[in-house]
Amino acid sequence: MPKKLKNLLALAFIFTSLIIFAQQPAPSQKVKVSGKVIEKLSKQPLEYATITFMSAKNPKALAGGITNAKGEYSIDVTPGIYDVKIEFISFKPTEIKQKSIQGNIDLGTTALDEDANQLNEVVVRAEKSTVEIKLDKKVYNVGQDMMVKGGTVSDVLDNVPSVSVDTEGNVSLRGSDNIRILIDGRPSNAINIAEALRQIPADAIDKVEVITNPSARYDAEGGSGLINIILKKGKNQGINGTFIASTGLPETYGLSANLNYKTEKLNYFTTAGYNHRTNEGGGLTNSEYFNTDGTPKSFLEENRDTKRTSDGFNGRAGIEWVISPTTFWTNSINYQKNSGDTRDLINYNSFDAAHAFTNSSFRLNDGNTGSQNVEYASNLIQNFNDKGHKLTVDGSISRNTDDSNSLITATNDFNNTLNNQVQKQVQFQADYVLPIGEGSQFEAGYKGSFGDLNNKYYVLDDQGATIPRLSNTLQYKENINAIYTQYGFKVNKFSYLFGLRWEDTNIQVNLLDTNVFNTKKYNNLFPSAFISYEISKQSNFTASYSKRLSRPRGRFMNPATNYSSNINIFQGNPDLDPSLTDKYDIGYIKRWDKVTFNTSAYFEDTKDVFSFVRSPTGEDVNGIPVILSRPINLGKEQKFGFEFTLNYTPFKWWKLNSNFNLYNVKTTGENSYTDTNGVVVTQNLDNQANSWFARINSKLTLPHKIDWQLTGMYNGPQNTAQGKNLGQFGMNTAFSKDILKDKATVAFNISDIFNSRIMKSYTHLEGQTSYSEMQFRKRQFNLSFTYRFNKTKNEREKQAPKNENNDNGGEFPG
Repeated sequence: MPKKLKNLLALAFIFTSLIIFAQQPAPSQKVKVSGKVIEKLSKQPLEYATITFMSAKNPKALAGGITNAKGEYSIDVTPGIYDVKIEFISFKPTEIKQKSIQGNIDLGTTALDEDANQLNEVVVRAEKSTVEIKLDKKVYNVGQDMMVKGGTVSDVLDNVPSVSVDTEGNVSLRGSDNIRILIDGRPSNAINIAEALRQIPADAIDKVEVITNPSARYDAEGGSGLINIILKKGKNQGINGTFIASTGLPETYGLSANLNYKTEKLNYFTTAGYNHRTNEGGGLTNSEYFNTDGTPKSFLEENRDTKRTSDGFNGRAGIEWVISPTTFWTNSINYQKNSGDTRDLINYNSFDAAHAFTNSSFRLNDGNTGSQNVEYASNLIQNFNDKGHKLTVDGSISRNTDDSNSLITATNDFNNTLNNQVQKQVQFQADYVLPIGEGSQFEAGYKGSFGDLNNKYYVLDDQGATIPRLSNTLQYKENINAIYTQYGFKVNKFSYLFGLRWEDTNIQVNLLDTNVFNTKKYNNLFPSAFISYEISKQSNFTASYSKRLSRPRGRFMNPATNYSSNINIFQGNPDLDPSLTDKYDIGYIKRWDKVTFNTSAYFEDTKDVFSFVRSPTGEDVNGIPVILSRPINLGKEQKFGFEFTLNYTPFKWWKLNSNFNLYNVKTTGENSYTDTNGVVVTQNLDNQANSWFARINSKLTLPHKIDWQLTGMYNGPQNTAQGKNLGQFGMNTAFSKDILKDKATVAFNISDIFNSRIMKSYTHLEGQTSYSEMQFRKRQFNLSFTYRFNKTKNEREKQAPKNENNDNGGEFPG
């Protein structure tokens, strides 16, 4: 830790100790004025409302502040008589005249009315993205960020601190893909979550919450944390919306609309988007094979060229009904449909031990896919008062289908694969919150999740007959019931939150074609604890613990063989057990005028961790051994890491934010398999590796009000139990300009400027070593046009402090 930072921490602790033991302030010292600001109609808190204290004789502002996420404020002022003005954009201000303030005082709750006239006259302006760093999570307010203009949820997530998205669309948090993705607080029910995220336009997203250590309120699943994607619902009365049209290279185009119509009692919201995408990729694998004495036996070069096209539609419509000033009922329907084609060509060149060319062959995979997801969701909120006493009830039902088939043509072979998946999901959840006295809160709730997945997968030979060893029908049923309770309270500058969650799981994994039936039943307790200390108004310290669970899902469980390559194949493992993780996190937040610094150290201890292992099958194709990759419960994994986020605004026209994550992973375990001679071979998979991830984002306002954004990211190299993954660098850039009196925006962005986001790795197996490169998506160019009507400037940008980084030190870290 830098010496200057140590000195600042020491001074902060000394200052805090003096405050704790000090006497009551003398009349000449400042006193504390507190209160709360809400919207009169909905009773919802108004974040970033401004409170200004003015002299009764002089209208000049003498003191002031803003509200936090709960609409609360606490401001230090000198004793005296003030005119107090409370205001928020698009709302009628309230003023308290000649208020005598001689000691600590609570002004109570102030309810503001919407100002219809101001709404009609407001100047439309592009919204900007901001990052709020809170004690338990980072909140990324999406706004109209030019880097994701015309993009999708996947593009948004790739700009969020601590989160990264690879070129195939897989999401990871702090370097781990063992996470849970929520949409509006509910788990996504899509079979292919990566593809589902690509179907939701970026403009439909309000904010993204990154929760690295969730409390008992959340599902226990997701060993490394949760990502909650919150979709937009308009807040202003009348009709307003946004239209976005985009086009790009390779051939890509799309059109999306986000519309909202709000009356005093009803709020109608809808999002619809269509996109056509072309992804060009490729790769290579160079393998060397050895004799039993270690001398070279042969060489194989594989060159892959891939082109994927897809057409997707995403639609969402809903109604929020204000039944009474304290009761709100929201219903929505989500629909996604996607179809696509894939052309994957692999050319093989074989060489003998002296590396002399012997022969060549090819394998062409022509496939098409189709998916359809439908979900109905309902949410009821009953507020019993404006102090946070409420009951929330959520329910959803969904049906998702995913179909694909491929025609595989090889030099001396011909196959056809058919895959059909149908998933049904029903969820119900109830959450109760009861504030108790000053600074204390009790919560309790129940959640039931009931799912059924049926997956038929067949591989046909050149005569159209099913190949039994490569085909099967999987039936997966999962029923989970959970209850939780937690209690939070505040004592002086310390805040505490303790919780306990219990989950009962009943899973059936049935292979219908081979009559293999497997039932897994287990229940677990998941405790959580959070402590925060407010060192000062500008700095906080936190410590937290939670127990997490990871259930094997999707391709991890499915025994169907991925047959895109006939020498490197993948197969799921239906006998996988869940893994359990103990998570510890220590964090520190410090804010200056232009800088916000957030750092944390974390430790994760996981048992029965999932790991992919590669081993020979005993078969060969034209003398080349066939390698099988499959997941197993490896044993134990311990991960220790350090992360920091730094946001710096050196000038009004220049903003910098960066994220750095360094971690060490130690795995312990072994894998056994039977080789071609019937001998049991045991692989020692013990491994210890360091890796790191860094991202820096710069936003500049150029002359003529042109905004320029540049983002660079790097994934460090990492050793694995069977080889090494090499480092990966990428850089994106974007330009945007507001036009048509700021009602429209033109944006141009380039993804992967240097075409460098390539996954490179070495693999070492018995009798074989390989070097591989894979690029799922090459460099892309995108041009977009956004038009807004009757839409106000983002309230957060209008009212937030200039450094755009705010935390709510008084909130319970849940």
